[in-house]
Amino acid sequence: MLAILAPGQGSQKPGFLTPWIEYDPAAEARLRAWSDLIQLDLVHLGTAADQAEITDTANTQPLLVAAGLLAAEYLPVSAASVVAGHSVGELTALALAGVLSPEAAVQLAAVRGREMAAACAIEPTTMAAVLGGVEADVLAAIENAGAWPANRNGAGQIVAAGPVAAIEKLTGNPPEKARVIALKVAGAFHTPHMAPAQEALEAAAAEIEVADPVRTLLSNRDGKPVASGRQALDQLVAQVTSPVRWDACMSTLEDMGVTAVVELPPAGTLTGLAKRALKGVERVNVNTPDELHLAAEHGAQAESDSNEGAE
Repeated sequence: MLAILAPGQGSQKPGFLTPWIEYDPAAEARLRAWSDLIQLDLVHLGTAADQAEITDTANTQPLLVAAGLLAAEYLPVSAASVVAGHSVGELTALALAGVLSPEAAVQLAAVRGREMAAACAIEPTTMAAVLGGVEADVLAAIENAGAWPANRNGAGQIVAAGPVAAIEKLTGNPPEKARVIALKVAGAFHTPHMAPAQEALEAAAAEIEVADPVRTLLSNRDGKPVASGRQALDQLVAQVTSPVRWDACMSTLEDMGVTAVVELPPAGTLTGLAKRALKGVERVNVNTPDELHLAAEHGAQAESDSNEGAE
């Protein structure tokens, strides 16, 4: 059983879309069409922009969704039984599940990124990764510091977010047997600090046409499959101020019996978490067209297994 995963913010690297544009001229045409739609040069951001420019939340989020959807056009998406995305990558997953058109996903990513960047500017906030420790102790320490568990990523990793003073307090007094690493981010994503962004995204999402998923789609809210397209989009909007439960998504992948995961570009973060949490599951990173054949092999195997099961 094959799962396709879409990464979130922080995975981007300068020039990571260059190989795709060199691989197929149609890729650049598609990016330019999406660029015109959102008035943002995705070709420049994916090829020539430096790290600072692609770290700007307003740029990063539509760039990541566009990158995932672009690569997915060359992947055996039809062979995937389940799709999931981390944070903004959930917009990519909704498009792969047939809930949103690619154009709608890119448009919503642009709104989400722009409005989250604006929310970050209201007051100084930040994030930190807490590695190791007992989960209950880590969650208690985050709460005691005045912060929130923004990302519960599993594999012993929880990302805390909140006011700068709260994160400094947590860093200075880490939970027992845990390390706290400050992250270079614009603000406290997936916390109440993002309320203005959630309101703006909700207004934009209300104008978008949706369909019900054509394949299993996991929600960041609780890791469970979502059968309704409108519910999936509503939960994605609410996720702007709520924790990302990637740990629950991985638990569901395990319960479903997923045997292989393919991560869309820029790949590596989610397969890294899967390596520690999903023992025995094959992992494929698709960062360049040279790696498409690996995904195709797993897609062919998934289709073969599905056909055998139907006999």
